[in-house]
Amino acid sequence: MAQALRSRHYSLRTERAYVDWARRYILFHDKRHPEELGSDHVNRFLTHLAVQGKVAASTQNQALAALLFLYGEVLRMPLPDTGGLIRAKKPRRIPTVLTRAEVSRVFSRLDGTQKIAATLLYGAGLRLLEVLRLRVKDVDFGLGQLVIRDGKGQKDRVTLLPDAVRGTLATHLSDIRRLHERDLAQGCGRVWLPDALVRKSPDAASYWGWQWVFPAASRSRDPRSGREMRHHLHETVLQRAVHNAVVAAGIAKPASCHTLRHSFATHLLEDGYDIRTIQELLGHSDVSTTMIYTHVLNKSGGRGVRSPLDRMV
Repeated sequence: MAQALRSRHYSLRTERAYVDWARRYILFHDKRHPEELGSDHVNRFLTHLAVQGKVAASTQNQALAALLFLYGEVLRMPLPDTGGLIRAKKPRRIPTVLTRAEVSRVFSRLDGTQKIAATLLYGAGLRLLEVLRLRVKDVDFGLGQLVIRDGKGQKDRVTLLPDAVRGTLATHLSDIRRLHERDLAQGCGRVWLPDALVRKSPDAASYWGWQWVFPAASRSRDPRSGREMRHHLHETVLQRAVHNAVVAAGIAKPASCHTLRHSFATHLLEDGYDIRTIQELLGHSDVSTTMIYTHVLNKSGGRGVRSPLDRMV
């Protein structure tokens, strides 16, 4: 199953998750081979996750996707019928959004690499892994844009490079280049590349343009190739820094890295930018996903109503 996932260019994170779901499915059915199991067994496992496990709808959907891959791409068996599946309920949540003043307070509690990365989360509307997986070649100072490669849904898109971060980012890249040159001098200086590029241009892993914008502080061994290289900054480093900054700023909202992306979209709507433009910048497939940010606009969806209590004052 792992080999099938790699041949279709799934990420290591997805590979590990899908293989783990297949393992849990097999153990749930007393280690019987999946070829001996059918749609009833798939439904029983997924229903157990929803009812006894009380997992989120997204977790159940990931387990279902893993099993569909197992049967369809690995075993080459007819895809199981999931018509009788009890699905976990997907709640409709209003995203947490920070005000502009709150965003400024959070940034004032950050410094260094974490601050630059956080400003891009908010200033360009990036997802956490999108900012951490930025390559040097994807930062275009001339056109004032960032190219997001292989984003959610394996889609590329272009978003803006904020003017306010250009100088700081340029200085940061100069520091990273010196780090890369030291790695090269020590016989390292390589990064992970997509499999197709590795075969076509194996030396590209050491090129400056392919280096991470936010590399990790230390080198590590690639879990697939076993080679020593420098990976990008781990997501928990930025998550922890933003969380600590929110707490230090005295903000009671449950804000996270993704909250900065929500705030980006909401503040653009407040500034009068159209929903389609914001949809493209965020990389949403459906405009209905972007429409959730209209909840903050007083003039949308009946929000222009004035409370009768205010008329008494």
